[in-house]
Amino acid sequence: MRSEFVEWLCEQLSPMGHMSSRAMFGGWSVYCDGLIFAIVVDEVPYLKADAQTIPSYTAQACGPFEYSGKDGKLSKMNYYRIPDEVLEERGELLQWARAALEVALRARAAKVPKARKPPAA
Repeated sequence: MRSEFVEWLCEQLSPMGHMSSRAMFGGWSVYCDGLIFAIVVDEVPYLKADAQTIPSYTAQACGPFEYSGKDGKLSKMNYYRIPDEVLEERGELLQWARAALEVALRARAAKVPKARKPPAA
């Protein structure tokens, strides 16, 4: 079942590129041109964050997405809640989302491909 909120969010962010979403673990993952940069859980949107962008979220008293694992331990992800006032202004929402997409691009670039083993002689 599609989420009207996720569809609205993708529509708002469409100037960034091709937006898509997929159901995941009771929520949604949001992609721009095939790269995940946001999640939505219980109709609450979160954007991918890193050391460069987390201060913007904490300054707005917006924390990370947290969940309880099978062992009962609380885990945090590097996805931070979008401030409510940002959701109300499309231009500002696009700024925050573009920053999250940059985080995703930096994370992808930082992944070093595994070296291939030379063929056996």
